[in-house]
Amino acid sequence: MIKEKDRKIVLEDGSEYYGYGFGDECDKICEIVFNTSMVGYQEIISDPSYTYQAVVMTYPLIGNYGITDEDFETKTPTIDGLIVREYNDQPSNFRYTKTLSEVMCEYHIPGVSGIDTRKLTRSIRDLGSRRVMITSASTPTEKALEEIRNTPEPKDAVSKVSCKKRWYSRTSNARFNVIAIDCGIKLNIVRSLNARGCNVTVVPYNTPACEVERMNPDGIFLSNGPGNPEDVTEVKELVKELKGKYPIFGICLGHQIISLAYGAKTYKLKFGHRGGNHPVKNLKTGKIEITSQNHSYAVDINSLENTGLKLTHINLLDNTAEGVECESDCVFSVQYHPESAPGPQDSAYLFDKFIRNMQNNKQCRR
Repeated sequence: MIKEKDRKIVLEDGSEYYGYGFGDECDKICEIVFNTSMVGYQEIISDPSYTYQAVVMTYPLIGNYGITDEDFETKTPTIDGLIVREYNDQPSNFRYTKTLSEVMCEYHIPGVSGIDTRKLTRSIRDLGSRRVMITSASTPTEKALEEIRNTPEPKDAVSKVSCKKRWYSRTSNARFNVIAIDCGIKLNIVRSLNARGCNVTVVPYNTPACEVERMNPDGIFLSNGPGNPEDVTEVKELVKELKGKYPIFGICLGHQIISLAYGAKTYKLKFGHRGGNHPVKNLKTGKIEITSQNHSYAVDINSLENTGLKLTHINLLDNTAEGVECESDCVFSVQYHPESAPGPQDSAYLFDKFIRNMQNNKQCRR
């Protein structure tokens, strides 16, 4: 007996894709994007940068190794949906503690399987990211389109995922005190800093610069996060006040905010970069790094002129900016995620560079 398709996604242009539901059965209106990673669906659903987005997985089989408690990137996933070709609800993995569907039910994340993800991905690639509604197969198309039209695009993504009060992640024999500005920080970034001898204090995105200075940091880290970087004016102002006073390292959204603070511009990409297989060239060394990415916005290379920032990395697929630096201020950032280990360790040197910057700054202050 063939199971009847009970869920669908309706795109704002009126196109529909029918499939089978898994996870939560709630309706969601969000932006649809695709991710080309072959593994890592747990890290994807728990990455705060996917807030207000539904992700189409181009790899055809999802769910086969389940979910493991210690592999989450955030304590409370905020992704809006997951679209897959084939969903497996019987994982084969000695580490797994829950199925993907169970976790998605727990956090009210709807999923749809049985979709022609190749066709849908080509549509996103050719026509760009669009808004969609994940809903029941019985929902009239016109009703879904009306819901999409009447739902305003959210501007509060960072405030939704940022911590509400500071929290700490300490390590033994710590050498540095890092303040991490939480715009939607991934936990593996904190682990990467801890592993290099850093005590990390994670603070809300709207923490004023004077409060950060009172905590006497050795360095400041600006995290990844969701949404338009131009909406996060609080962090941009913080960078303006603190650049040159402390070593600063930014990843993803943090990279975009640093660029804005120096006077550069950002723009929205047609369909973004998402996946663990993007080649990036380090312009200083000439080496190519295989990187993990997740972003909708990019820094305009042409706008970097006369900002004090120098382009350090470039994406070899579309020549977009992947890294900038102001050596005199001890500030640098990258668009991609060195903590995600896609290479698997191609980009780990960036954390080591941040450590060296803090060490050098400490010596200069003595």
